[in-house]
Amino acid sequence: MSPALLFAILIAYFLLLLGVAWATSRNATNDSFFIGNKSSNWMLVAFGMVGTTLSGATFISVPGAVGHDGFGYAQILIGYVFGYIAVAYILLPLYYRLKLTSIYHYLDVRLGRRAYQSGAGFFILSRLLGATARLYLVVNILQVIILDSLGIPFWLTTLVILGMILVYTYQGGVKTIVWTDTLQTTCMLIGLVACVVFLLNRLDLSVAESLAQMDARGLSTVFTTAVDSPNFYLKQIIAGAFIVLTMTGMDQEMMQKTISVKTLADSQKNLLSLTVILVIVLSLFLFLGGLLHLYAPIAGVTATGDKLFPAIVTGHLPPSVQIIFLIALVSALFPSADGAITALTSTFCIDILGIQRRADLSEAQQVKLRQRVHLGFAALFLALVLVFKMIDNASMIGVILKIAAYTYGPLLGLFAFGILTSRALTDRLVPVVTIGAPLICAVLELNQAHLLGSYRLGLELLMVNGILVFAGLWAISQPQKLDVVAATA
Repeated sequence: MSPALLFAILIAYFLLLLGVAWATSRNATNDSFFIGNKSSNWMLVAFGMVGTTLSGATFISVPGAVGHDGFGYAQILIGYVFGYIAVAYILLPLYYRLKLTSIYHYLDVRLGRRAYQSGAGFFILSRLLGATARLYLVVNILQVIILDSLGIPFWLTTLVILGMILVYTYQGGVKTIVWTDTLQTTCMLIGLVACVVFLLNRLDLSVAESLAQMDARGLSTVFTTAVDSPNFYLKQIIAGAFIVLTMTGMDQEMMQKTISVKTLADSQKNLLSLTVILVIVLSLFLFLGGLLHLYAPIAGVTATGDKLFPAIVTGHLPPSVQIIFLIALVSALFPSADGAITALTSTFCIDILGIQRRADLSEAQQVKLRQRVHLGFAALFLALVLVFKMIDNASMIGVILKIAAYTYGPLLGLFAFGILTSRALTDRLVPVVTIGAPLICAVLELNQAHLLGSYRLGLELLMVNGILVFAGLWAISQPQKLDVVAATA
């Protein structure tokens, strides 16, 4: 299919998003931008969050990884279910009781200003790295299948896409994103289902027959029973639960949308509905990965990992499927990037700059400051995407999970210490602990062959990081019961 036609479809899709943004952002205020005026519909939030949770990395990397790991991702998926239940019934009641706009304000109330700023700082670092890694993955694919042939350089592609995202999030923020994410999730899921149906027809197989062939080739293996393996099933399930607990429950981007729902009960419905949808959708992504690996030898495709899905679609499937794939891919790109930039802007303005505490700023001045921060984060996104282009890792989902292990571990330790203990912290030493723990993890991972023998660290590095932070906070704390504990427990 002509790259020019695919590019025109991309522009038309963006214009549709822009129309939705215009309709939803009229008369928007800072309150609209940060928490959607606390009036978001829980069903829309739940459905839209599917797109944010999955992202382009899931769309490309999960099917591509089936050739190496089989259906092993399902082990993590089982853990996700436990994680979402924990977020719904442990963290959400806390956030609603304190009427939070930024979830990291809990750390200020419970542990002090340094803990508060440390938590917000690690979220900013994690979201910057994780979201730009996801953005790079999809932009790079768009570059290869469309824009290289048009002579457009990678940096300009990234700049234009970030400009598009800025245009439709600049004014409305969360109020707009709740609606645009719903549209984008719909397009992504239509693309997923369409690709599955087409490949089944091309292979001339039923669902049962395709699963039998996947099993015969070792593509449908779920559980890894070797204890020393990084993919050992108990480690993966536990890690999956903690990934959700941190990357959803302690993540401002995800919680910003969730707490924009008016009541706690509806917010819990949102998360539980999201859990059910994710289980179905991620299972379908694994099934799609199996189909791609069955089809690749027949079509003579030698690409692997993240390159497999795009190679089959662009080189061996008809134009109609290419269009569906493009729209689905872009629909996977925008939710992870627009929500991240909006959440980073919110966290920096509220938690670092203290915009809501600034009596010296009028509403108009606060809006102007927030818009400047928004532009600043877009510039940082551009720079980091270009860095990931230079690195060019073969499987970005592994990179994203590794980033999460190092940057969400301190958040896990901080929140766990605040919720599970009543001890008071020595405020000035908190940054030492939260920065020191990831550094210890890095040393441990680099020397695991000498320190751990045949055992290999996997996703449990996130928990190790959190435990180290918790232990460090305990060491610098005092057994003093704070009055605020009763209010936040």
